[in-house]
Amino acid sequence: MKKSFWSPFLSALTPYTAGEQPQDRRYVKLNTNENPYPPSPKVKEALAAFSVDRLRLYPSPDADLLRDAIAEAEGVSRENVFCGNGSDEVLALCVPAFFKGGRGAAFADITYSFYPVFCDFFSVSYTQVPLKEDYTMDLAGLGKADADGVFFTNPNAPTGIGVGLEETEKFVAENPGKLIVADEAYMGFFGQSALPLTKKYPNLLVVKTFSKYYALAGIRCGYAVGNEALIRGLFAAKDCFNSYPVDALCQAVCAAAVGDKAYYAAAAEKVKSERSRLRAELVRLGFFVPESASNFLFAGHEKGGEFIYRGLKERGVLVRFWNTEKLKKFCRITVGAPEENDALLSALREML
Repeated sequence: MKKSFWSPFLSALTPYTAGEQPQDRRYVKLNTNENPYPPSPKVKEALAAFSVDRLRLYPSPDADLLRDAIAEAEGVSRENVFCGNGSDEVLALCVPAFFKGGRGAAFADITYSFYPVFCDFFSVSYTQVPLKEDYTMDLAGLGKADADGVFFTNPNAPTGIGVGLEETEKFVAENPGKLIVADEAYMGFFGQSALPLTKKYPNLLVVKTFSKYYALAGIRCGYAVGNEALIRGLFAAKDCFNSYPVDALCQAVCAAAVGDKAYYAAAAEKVKSERSRLRAELVRLGFFVPESASNFLFAGHEKGGEFIYRGLKERGVLVRFWNTEKLKKFCRITVGAPEENDALLSALREML
């Protein structure tokens, strides 16, 4: 009998499940919220200019080149910026940095499903606050939760519903004793970022990613912006785990991307236009679809999410489905390019 070398701790954990990446055929891939448009041309220029000889050397351990580019783009100082391998790593480091040894974290019951995984991995307690009946965030409930801080996804996933800047500021201001980690992975498609508020509120940390808005999901980079004390905490956690998280090539590419505001704003407008068209068509087909502030739609149907998911997959279209009590009627559908959205709608019309 083979011996398992897994620790009891690891054996008891339930890891995060990423969106499927099947290789059996070519699919219209609308299940992982990738940007349907390519990165900025400046990214290609940065790749072409990058010297391969630099790869024999360690990168800047604090990603200073990229921090400077982000600071300039976001209107803050380098000392207010932290970078990691994707926003997932940044969010994960928040747990031991700010929540371990205290009252733990709070977040919605329907939100980014990595939060409970992070907390379980670092043995941090957490409280889940149900969404309201209309699937909006219960900010008052999150504020009342007995926790050291809150993971606040805006726009929320998988619902796509956004919270306006005025309401976000009210929430942060009313909870000065709680750290508010605003996970803004999809904020580029909404335009109500709380990042400027980090200059005013020491209890606010805004986390962003290059995967969605910047169309760089394949390079894995994310960042946080907050006051210097919070950023120093993230660096302390990082340096206990991985001293050189962001490689030199990634720093060069992402620095080029964050500086091309005009290109990405135009691309986001195309996504938002398709988002409106796709939502209207889904509603005509009998779906319940809340207004989305992200690059995906949360689409519920009386036939159930599994029926929609399986029928679409048979027809070569991938969407995301969660077989849970609260989500089983829904699928999450990425807003693709026009031809991808047309393929989705054609398959749905055939099914329904």
